[in-house]
Amino acid sequence: MRPIRPGDRGPAVTEIRRVLAGLDLLVPSAPDSDEFDAHTERAVRAFQQSRGLSVDGRVGTETWRALDAARWRLGARTLYHSVPEPLTGEDIRSLQERLLEMGYDVGRADAIYGVRTARALAQFQREVGLIPDGTCGPHTLNSLRRLGRKVVGGRPQWLRESDAIRQSGPTLVGRTVVIDPGHGGSDPGMTVPEGDLCWTEADLVHDLASRLEGRLAAAGVRVQLTRGPAQRDHLPDVDRADLANSLGADVFISLHFDGHANPAAEGVATYHYGTDNGVTSATGERLAGLVQREIVARTGLRDCRSHAKAWDLLRLTRMPAVRVEVGYLTSPTDRARLVDPRFRDRVVEAIVAAVQRMYYPIERDVPTGSIDVSQLRAVVAAGTVVD
Repeated sequence: MRPIRPGDRGPAVTEIRRVLAGLDLLVPSAPDSDEFDAHTERAVRAFQQSRGLSVDGRVGTETWRALDAARWRLGARTLYHSVPEPLTGEDIRSLQERLLEMGYDVGRADAIYGVRTARALAQFQREVGLIPDGTCGPHTLNSLRRLGRKVVGGRPQWLRESDAIRQSGPTLVGRTVVIDPGHGGSDPGMTVPEGDLCWTEADLVHDLASRLEGRLAAAGVRVQLTRGPAQRDHLPDVDRADLANSLGADVFISLHFDGHANPAAEGVATYHYGTDNGVTSATGERLAGLVQREIVARTGLRDCRSHAKAWDLLRLTRMPAVRVEVGYLTSPTDRARLVDPRFRDRVVEAIVAAVQRMYYPIERDVPTGSIDVSQLRAVVAAGTVVD
């Protein structure tokens, strides 16, 4: 959809204002106004900030979906598993968080009423003597509200995901990693002319992804890229996430370069799924932190830290997922590094080391920057499983 932005008018703007007013983010003087004014822009920015979205004051596809989901509060409607289009909404996220607190495995609290959520709810219903139909109506909701949390000693999803990583073992051999070179085709991403050259984010991150593909493959990993170098159409983030899910990927890595009007902006940042109310992908958060620290240590890029975001690409993937903004193409300092193939190789080594460290038990982790990726490659090539 075309982003709805300040200055626009129409029924869509009226609907946006109504949702924002219902969330107490906007107190419009004219409730049915169809003008996207400065007050509406500020409210949209506040909403985006609270939901972990990109804060630009415009209503694009992701923000529109988030606004639509925000209408619902738990108990306002009956929840059930719908095929092929599942129900979505903040009421579903609240239900998932409640079930997680009680020890039921809904996976990630992603506000989507999928099979896993329905099964977890049916298990709860069976244990409290209700009909286990996976539908959340008044009786089920009353039972949920009467009972307290069961899990103590840590975040339930963190405990579950950490145990799954531990059980899978430390080797990379046989794992599936999906690498997502950002943008592509008709969407070049950040474009910066420099003399007779024109650097484009899409081309550079595809080269970076191809180098990462080679290094991971040498370590025994099955690797899939979400696009080729000359993809005609820009693949939406939802489709990229669907591809990773359909492949049963163990890890998802999305590669981007950043840009800013201020050329002094520079550095690397990583992003994992999370919201401002504490909902997060535990293993995604750990992977983002490892990637961040390894890149900073091996490249000297400024540390812009790891952050939680609720972008579709991170929310919809069912495996540890990280988006890496490797540097600022608009920064002369960063750009001089990013266009150097040898520097991109160092970034690749950092990401490979981070993925390997994610599968080490926390008590057996190694210092940042200490893994020799070339030795990892040599050991695996010789047929020896890394322990």
